[in-house]
Amino acid sequence: MEPLRLRIKRRLEVYLELDIDGIRKFVINILLELKKVTVDMLYREINKKFKVSYSAVASTLGYIHSKLGILHAFKESYKTPTVYSLKEEYVDLIKSALVNKKPISIS
Repeated sequence: MEPLRLRIKRRLEVYLELDIDGIRKFVINILLELKKVTVDMLYREINKKFKVSYSAVASTLGYIHSKLGILHAFKESYKTPTVYSLKEEYVDLIKSALVNKKPISIS
C-alpha cells in the first residue's frame, strides 16, 4: 500500500491536470493564500475573475475536502457556516503540485 501523502499528491495532480479554464488552480491558490475559507468567502473571490454559481463553488470545496483530503472542515454549530482550512502538513505538497502542473494535450 502506498503512503497517504503519495496518494494525495497523485489525486491533486490529476485534479489540476483536468483544469481546463484555470478555476481549479485559482481555487487552490486562494486556499493557500487565505488558509481558512467558507463557501461564501470563496464564492466572492472566484467571482472577481470567473463567472460561477454559488452551488458550483460549494461543490468544488466539498470535492476538494472529501476526495483530495487536503482540507479540514469545522462547523461550530448548525447555525454557522462550515469553515474549511488547509491541512498544514500538505502545504508543501500542494505548492509543488501547482508548480509541476502539466497542461492537457488535446489531440
